[in-house]
Order: sequence, then C-alpha cells, then structure tokens
Amino acid sequence: MSDPRQRNGSAAPGTFRMRLRGLMRKEFLQIFRDPSSIAIAFLMPLILLLLFGYGVSLDSESIPVALVVEQPSADTASFTAAFHKSRYFVPTTYATTREAEAAMMARQVNAIVVLRRDFAQRLRGADGAPIQLIVNGVDANTARIVAGYVEGVWGTWLEHIALARGRSLAQPVQIEQRVWFNSELRSRNFLVPGLVAIIMTLIGALLTAMVMAREWERGTMEALLVTPVTMREIILGKLIPYFILGMGGLALSVAMAIWLFEVPLRGSPWLLFATSALFLLTALGMGLFISTIARSQFVAGQIALIATFLPAFLLSGFIFDIGSMPDIVKVITHVIAARYYVAILQTLFLAGDTWSVVLPNTLALAVLAVIFLGLTQLKSRKRLE
Repeated sequence: MSDPRQRNGSAAPGTFRMRLRGLMRKEFLQIFRDPSSIAIAFLMPLILLLLFGYGVSLDSESIPVALVVEQPSADTASFTAAFHKSRYFVPTTYATTREAEAAMMARQVNAIVVLRRDFAQRLRGADGAPIQLIVNGVDANTARIVAGYVEGVWGTWLEHIALARGRSLAQPVQIEQRVWFNSELRSRNFLVPGLVAIIMTLIGALLTAMVMAREWERGTMEALLVTPVTMREIILGKLIPYFILGMGGLALSVAMAIWLFEVPLRGSPWLLFATSALFLLTALGMGLFISTIARSQFVAGQIALIATFLPAFLLSGFIFDIGSMPDIVKVITHVIAARYYVAILQTLFLAGDTWSVVLPNTLALAVLAVIFLGLTQLKSRKRLE
C-alpha cells in the first residue's frame, strides 16, 4: 500500500532531505559545468563596479571655462589666478567674447567669464564691478553647479582682496556648512552602494530565470517532473545553490566597495549581509516567478532585464532622487524591491545602523520576498503544459 503522504505530494522528512540534497548536488554540478552562472555571479559584478566606479561620476571637476579679459590689469590677473588655483576649473584665456562663444558652440568650454574693460575702475567704486557669466545650459544640473562654483570663486576672491586691504568683507549672512555622512562630497560614496543593489537585482533575477528556462529548453525539466520529487523540492533545490552563489557575488561587491573604491562601511557588516540575504531572496523569487512564465532563455533574459534591471536602475533612487519624481511615479516605486535595498545600503555604508531607516525598509523587503516566493509556489505545478 502506498504512503498517503506520497499521494499528497509530500514526503517523509528523511526522504525530503535526501531528495533535496540530490537536487542541490545536481545544481552545483551544473553550475561548475556551465560557467555562465559563475560569470553572472562574479564576473558581472566585477565589470559593472569597475565601469561605474571609475567611469561614472556626479562630481563636477576640471570644468573647462573660457576667460575673456578686455583690459588686463593687476586686478584682473588676481581674479583669473583664482580660477587657475581652483580644482573645479580648467581655464583657457580668449582675446574676445566672440572667440569664447565659438569655443562654447564647439563644446570646448562649458562657461564663459567676461571681465569688461572698466573692471579695475568699477571695482573700487561704490557699486562694485560686475562680471558676465555665460553658461552652457544644455545640461541644466551642470549649469547650476558651474554657476555656483563661479560665485564661490568670486566670493572667495573678494574676501581675499578685502583682507589684503586691511578691511573685512561686509556680509549680512555668514554660512557655516556642515556636511553629514559624506563630508568629502564624493559621488562614488553614493553611487557604489546603490550599484551593489543593481548588481544583486541582476544576479538574483538572471540566475534563477535563466537556469529554469534552460532546464525547459534542454528537456531536463520534463525528466524531473516524472520523478517523485515535488515542486517544493525542485524550487528549493534551485533556490539554495543560487542563493549561496549570489551571496558570494555580494561578498565580492562589498569587498570591492570597501577596499578598492574606499567607500566607508559605518554600519554593522552582519546587518548588511542579513538585509542583503533578504533582498537576494526577493530577487531570486522574482527570477523564479519569471521562469514560470517564460520557458526560453532569450525571453526569460529579456523579461528579467525589463522587469527588474530597468526599474531598479531608474526608480530605486540609485541615481535619480525619488522625492523629485512625479507623484504617480513615487507610488510605482513602492513595488520596486531595489528602492528599499538602496536605502538600506546607503544608510549602512554612510550613516551607520540607523534603525529608523533600516527596519521599515527591511520589513518591506520581507513582504515582497513572501509575495514573489508565494506567487512562484502558486504558479508552479507538476505539469508539462
């Protein structure tokens, strides 16, 4: 007489463990035989971190700027020297404004600073000497930064001139800046933790989506379905090996962030890996759910990129501030798992164990993990159609 637990699709604990070990062993052997999974887990984080860490920067430094001095004098020489000493500018002197405008049209410079012929004379007048600033406004964000940097050079130079004359520069408001969490204002400290979230999204979604689709393409899934193993055992047999592989990719990414890009880790490493494990489960759940829809590696890869990578890149706060997005887009970001993980990573790396940020975002990840893994369990059936 057959065991009723076998008829109900379950097995004794010992049988369950034995089958699960066998499925996991099969999956690890497949990983070692096919290097694509190892490339996704380790080579892809290496390449992406190097590309984004060194190739992408939100810092505006070494900005090419044109200097036009209509009547050279000691004052104009002193002022233009301030641009040469600044690390934010690479100044080039032009004889006329027309030449400088031609250079801007050719995108050789981003801004033009013009000192009029009467600059030295008006500098000693009651109203002061105005300077003309022309900024390339194609990139509005860079234009605002350039204008702010020029104003900073101008203000610093005026203060230096006043001190040289034995006077203090009258300013109605004195600004004392305090920059928290990223005092060096390095965009790399902001970008690299967010990039780790993008990498983990790709690793989790691509690993499980692609390998399950590959099983269907090669016909090995049909062979599994005619065996006594249950779908829960098949899912766990896929989930655990790729979870281990994904955590290895995370360890590589965190090591590169700390020791190669010198991003400070002010929070607990254990908390970092615990929340990362929860996010990886969510990403693996998304990949498994995609695999229940697509049984072609090409289709599964396209769906994984469109449904996971693009939303994580654009709507997670990795580069674009969520607070500046339209209200409808803000609502959509609440279903993007990477949004919560980016907030956790940036907080743990730069601020520390701030529980008011970490805890609610961790709970949101837990909810999404349960949803995606639950949907995968509901959609998975031992049938060939």
